[in-house]
This record gives sequence, structure tokens and C-alpha cells, in this order.
Amino acid sequence: MPQQKADTVKEFDFTRRDFERVRALIYQRAGISLADSKQEMVYSRLARRLRATGIQSFGRYLDDLEAGRMQAEWEAFTNALTTNLTSFFREAHHFPLLAEHLKALHQRERRTITVWCSAASTGEEPYSIAMTACEAFNTLTPPVQIVATDIDTNVLATGANGVYPMERVDKMDIERLKRFFLKGKGGHEGMARVRPELRSLVSFKQLNLLADGWPVEGPFDAIFCRNVMIYFDKDTQRKILSRFVPLMKPHALLFAGHSENFLYVSDSLRLRGKTVYELDQRGA
Repeated sequence: MPQQKADTVKEFDFTRRDFERVRALIYQRAGISLADSKQEMVYSRLARRLRATGIQSFGRYLDDLEAGRMQAEWEAFTNALTTNLTSFFREAHHFPLLAEHLKALHQRERRTITVWCSAASTGEEPYSIAMTACEAFNTLTPPVQIVATDIDTNVLATGANGVYPMERVDKMDIERLKRFFLKGKGGHEGMARVRPELRSLVSFKQLNLLADGWPVEGPFDAIFCRNVMIYFDKDTQRKILSRFVPLMKPHALLFAGHSENFLYVSDSLRLRGKTVYELDQRGA
């Protein structure tokens, strides 16, 4: 008879009450709504934090967080539960529209154009915006500045560094790869670094969309908020969008993710293209 596989014994006890406490804390801290199905994911990610801190139980770990005995741990707790799925030129249909928008704005107003990438993750999205700007103006120094923010400080450090494994860029058009990246040599073989000219177009900073104050200065000509609203409930989405609106210039565009629909949570926006919005001026 084949031997029965023994049940995997978890290193730490993790009860339903522990999971509910985590759900409440990450919602309060970052607005993220964790589904019931995420219990194993939460255990896996936070077990690393228990090992790192030397704490032997989830109950004690959460007690210390809530009591303020581990203020520095809040950042690691939030980083651990933040999902960062991204790629260069993800949802590619947005970028030709962005290019036309940038060129039309500059032709009309002859000024520096500002773009806010509000969920920058490891940097692929803001660098895709920067490459689009370079191609639109046919120069590595286009009249565009990009602010890239994220709640997760670890991924922001990766973005600011601008170094990626070759498999992250190997699906990119070869001409883009040659124009915008430097191939690693020696100890950096197998890596690609974003060119300094491209990096200079993007400034990275930490920002929690649920925080009372946002360290960004608008209004912007375009805002990217793609594939982040899906982690928030409708009330949180509504609050964030209501704060985006005053940060949008009259002809600004707001780019959403493929599975997000902002019309249901804001009457200040109207659809401009596939998951692209503009201010609804009809009531103005």
C-alpha cells in the first residue's frame, strides 16, 4: 500500500482569529481588503516576519504591533502583505494614447508635463511611461517629469536602483532594449540597468494612498493608478478618487487597470478610452 503523505505541520499556530486581526490591521493601515482565500498567503508572508523578529507566536506579534511596541515593524508588516505584480509596458494599449496626449499637451502649452504613477511597484510602470515620453519626443531628455510612488519601501528601492534581471526585459522590443538599457558585465552579467537619462526622468517616493497627506504636488497632466483599486473596497476607492480629481489638470487623463471601473465610484470622471478616464466637465 502506498504510504500516506503526512499533513504538513506549521511552524507557528495561525488561528482564524489571528487572520481576522491581520485583515483588520492591513485594512486600517493600507486600505487593503484581504479575501477569505488569502489566509495561507498571509501565514506564509508573516511567518517570515516572526522568524526575523524572533517572536514565537502570531498572537504576540500582533499584540506588539497594536500596542506600539514595534513601531519600525509596521513598514515590514505592510510590505509583506503588499502584492507587486508588474511588468514593462503592461496593458500596452495605454501607452500610444499617453504618447499622443503628451505631444498634444506640449504642442499646445510648451511646458514641462507632469505624470504621477501612484502604484509604481518595482519601477517597470514609471520607466515604461518614461520610455513612452522619450519615444514621443524622440529624445532621451523629453519635457516630462514622472513622480513614482508606492506604499512598499522595498519595491521603491528596486525601482530607484533601476537594475533588472534580463528575463524582466527580454520580451521588450530589441530597439527599445538597446536604446534604454545597459547590459550588465562581469559581476552584473544577466542584468540590465536603466540608462541614467531615463532614471533622471523619474523620482521615487513612499506614499500610502490612505494617508491623510500625500507628499506629491499637483495638479498632474496624467495619473496612473492601475491594478491597485482592486485591493480596496468601494468606499475606499471612492475616497481615493475624490482626492485624485483636484490633482488632475482640466485635460488630464487617469489610467486604470483592465479589471477596474471607476465610473461606478465617481461621478467626476467620464470614459475617454479603454480604462482611461478624463474629468467630466459637463457639470463644471
